Amino acid sequence: MAKQGVSKIIKHLSLDHLGGYYHYRTNNYKVDSLCNDYPELVSYLNKMFEECPNDYFESGPRSSSLKFKIENLDVKKLKNHEVCELTSLGLKENKNRYLTAHSKVQVFMLEKDDKTLAVEVPLWLEHNELNEFQGIFNSVEPLTGHIDVLRLEDGKIWIWDYKPDAAKEKYASTQVYFYTLMLSKRTGIPLDNFRCGYFDEKDAFIFKPVENIKISKELKKLFEFL
Repeated sequence: MAKQGVSKIIKHLSLDHLGGYYHYRTNNYKVDSLCNDYPELVSYLNKMFEECPNDYFESGPRSSSLKFKIENLDVKKLKNHEVCELTSLGLKENKNRYLTAHSKVQVFMLEKDDKTLAVEVPLWLEHNELNEFQGIFNSVEPLTGHIDVLRLEDGKIWIWDYKPDAAKEKYASTQVYFYTLMLSKRTGIPLDNFRCGYFDEKDAFIFKPVENIKISKELKKLFEFL
């Protein structure tokens, strides 16, 4: 089931997926004005309001539940990144507007940040789109997920995951990497056009996605279903 709402600027679709409702939102003005170099991205974002394969999201592996490290990601920690300031402002301004910290931050960024295009973007990856898919995920069902915050900055598509207490996260880079890979596969946009990160109001951690990942743990223990 999906419930859709439309305003002049913000378009909203509530997706009833495993784990709860995911509130997919896009900022129509920013999508139309900022994405001239990425028509495939615009097409995908619009398509998900009508053609999201909701059955994919009822079972199988989920990116948010990945519990292994990718060894060859060069993750850099940044202080005072603008997404940290936006997080702090969102938590304060939307304190009484939304119940969850995610919604407080996401909607603030979508409404007030001039680079945020969309939030809770639904994604999936088919088993035939990644070598060793079955070995990694112990499944042939699609890998699925939802991007917390999608931004466009300096010509690059940024995939951001909001993680309260981000500095303590062990596997956030892996999760964000697979969000990025999924969007690359869904749109046909090369990985080189993407950048990745996760953040809270204090810290931001960023990295460039790589074509070939190195995984250290035993494959049969890589995935934890929720």
